[in-house]
Amino acid sequence: MYSRINDDVFSLLESIAGREFVSRDSDSIDKCSKDETEDLSFPPEAVVKPRTAEEISKLLKLANEKMIPVYTRGGGTGLSGGALPVLGGICISMERFNSILEIDDENFQAVAESGVITQVFQEKLELQGLFYPVDPASRGSCFLGGNLAECSGGPRAAKYGVTRNYVLALEFVTPQGEIIFTGSRTLKNVTGYSLLQLVIGSEGTLGIITKIVFRLLSLPKYKKILLLAFNSVKDCISSVSAYYHAGVNPAALEFLERAAIKAAEQQLGKEFPNSFAEAQLLIELDGNSEEELSADVQTIAGVSERFNVLDVILAEERGKMEELWALRRSIGEAVKSISAYKEEDTVVPRAKLPELLDGIKNITAKHGIRAICYGHAGDGNLHVNILKDKLTDEYWNGTVNEAIKEIFRHTVSLGGTISGEHGIGYTQKEFLPIAVSEAEILLMRDIKKTFDPNNILNPGKIFPDKYRI
Repeated sequence: MYSRINDDVFSLLESIAGREFVSRDSDSIDKCSKDETEDLSFPPEAVVKPRTAEEISKLLKLANEKMIPVYTRGGGTGLSGGALPVLGGICISMERFNSILEIDDENFQAVAESGVITQVFQEKLELQGLFYPVDPASRGSCFLGGNLAECSGGPRAAKYGVTRNYVLALEFVTPQGEIIFTGSRTLKNVTGYSLLQLVIGSEGTLGIITKIVFRLLSLPKYKKILLLAFNSVKDCISSVSAYYHAGVNPAALEFLERAAIKAAEQQLGKEFPNSFAEAQLLIELDGNSEEELSADVQTIAGVSERFNVLDVILAEERGKMEELWALRRSIGEAVKSISAYKEEDTVVPRAKLPELLDGIKNITAKHGIRAICYGHAGDGNLHVNILKDKLTDEYWNGTVNEAIKEIFRHTVSLGGTISGEHGIGYTQKEFLPIAVSEAEILLMRDIKKTFDPNNILNPGKIFPDKYRI
């Protein structure tokens, strides 16, 4: 149903965005063919770097007229293939949408374009005592627009929630080329259906986000980090709910099993404290009262004793805290460097984490598969990295997928779902019916058709082939 990009269409793309911002050279094509998802590669036919919503509008109207698929690219840090141009066509790179337009410290709001790097945005706000708590592991390179598309969470979701909790309004271009501003700069808004919340988390299938109005918080004055080592994975993961029952509300509570820590040590070339332990928890506390944080530290230490903690390390100096976070943030890349991999993004109610982890280990052991687990224990989100190692291609492409289905069914049986923050995208779409009913999928498909009747924007994502648009 789709057309190829011929020379005439390429010239039209140049007339819209400018000749220097349209390319089809091998370097540009190769860069946009990949992200951080496994070893997948799908080259687009042309890469366009627009600068305004009006240019994107014209590009999408042209794509509808010529029946050419369009894919939007942010920082290229996706983990479900959500932005990969699986059917070729046009890749729209948002890298030129990189301006922070306004910081309103009186109303605790900021306006930024979607191509701003998350860490750059956060650090600019912190200079004015403001706080945007969403904290994906790739914050040094991911774009704000991509955070909205996937409704990113990260470690601090345990206390502060996810991206959708901090977006008041946004500007986006519909697949048919209409420029829409939805939401408002008020803290309350019940005015018709929330297109805002529909677009957030839609994985780039319902529109191209160009501008965002964020709700901000006051930057906490104090932070402390605890690193707890356990000689039993069960003790470690079982302690998580106990901290909350004791009245502690950590900013982040991260689970790391020994294999993940060892991989990070090798990646960074430095030794991690207590790396011999079977599992560890990294807990960040923040707030405006140092006395309250110190009391929380004592509470955590006391609770940990009930779970046979081996060691408790307290970091209060900025350098030491940054060192511990650097190790945590390196784990994903470190584990993935071992071999080809499949990363699953399971999430359950927090108290079900011990059952989830136990089930994952039983399933992977049954199938002879190596899996390394780590993630955001504070909100029940466990990342499961399945490594190919020496498995044959046949086993990797067949039996491993059956094991993943078992893991997902187990996750759903515990009241969980198959993606907490990475999205469904391309790699998980055939698993969607495990977590979502047929009636829901059909309703989602109808919404997609309403927004995008020609299925131009990011086709081949989210919906299983059985439910193809």
